[in-house]
Amino acid sequence: MTHPALPWLVADIGGTNARFGLVTRPDGHPEAIAVLRVADHEGLPEAVAAYLADHAGGVRPGAACLAIAGPVDGDRYHLTNAAWSGSARDLGVPGAVLLNDFEALAFALPYLEDDMLMSLGGPEPVRGVKAVLGPGTGLGVSGLVPAGGEWVPIACEGGHVTAPVVTEREIEVVRALRAQGREVIVAEHLLSGPGLSRLHHGLALVDGVAATPLPASEIVLRRDDTRCAETIEVFCGLLGSFAGNTALTLGARGGVYLGGGVLPRIADRLRASDFRRRFELTPDLGDYLTAIPTRLIVGGHPALLGAAACLVQRSARMELT
Repeated sequence: MTHPALPWLVADIGGTNARFGLVTRPDGHPEAIAVLRVADHEGLPEAVAAYLADHAGGVRPGAACLAIAGPVDGDRYHLTNAAWSGSARDLGVPGAVLLNDFEALAFALPYLEDDMLMSLGGPEPVRGVKAVLGPGTGLGVSGLVPAGGEWVPIACEGGHVTAPVVTEREIEVVRALRAQGREVIVAEHLLSGPGLSRLHHGLALVDGVAATPLPASEIVLRRDDTRCAETIEVFCGLLGSFAGNTALTLGARGGVYLGGGVLPRIADRLRASDFRRRFELTPDLGDYLTAIPTRLIVGGHPALLGAAACLVQRSARMELT
């Protein structure tokens, strides 16, 4: 078995946009990055072909790794928020590997540059088990475990644990939302783009007032609106508790990293919020959590970097065919 020839194709496929890049050097740094609209292409094979023809000079990649925002089962994929589904075998690229998008983010963690991160508290990151989580359309969670000189990602569904409510206000919001027909409120119901809207509605229910339903984009922009501002504050507090729970569950002493599409838009408010206090708020292991760094991913194309890191690692093990 031989190493696959460069270049390699890497991709980050979401429900709205598909980001592509090429790895042309052994260091695995993606180049020729382009963003294609999912709605403009019938499926993933057509988008791959369009990228290679229009943005990559018609090259034929020797391998590929694609991060998918949706369920991955072997070589099968299905986008959660778009109609694309199929098999990696249909892409016309040998050695095509599929990852969940948060598995790809996990792979990227050891390689993120300082200018791609914002500190949310704690010491400098060290080598050790790491966690990554983030609200977008849903709530993604993954981990990364050092194994010798390599890294092993953990695929999980941590976003579907029960909601991490702590304060009386949060408990009242969950109670109000349950009264509207949800037997169980899980973390993703509150810590996501749709979750912001649900929190805003829940706070209005608790206060006994009528409130116009607002999308997350509007809630983020309305800084002078009292209920929108409280929604962001409650969101950040809940996120801190959820991140602390994730750190304890995974033993993520190497750091907890936050990604997803929502948080970079509220980065300043997140850093000034109750997030870090809530992260450390546990009656028995506060010192354990105090020693864990928390960082927000704010720049670059981390999922592409993670897909490239996956290919580099697999190539070193001769696992690309």
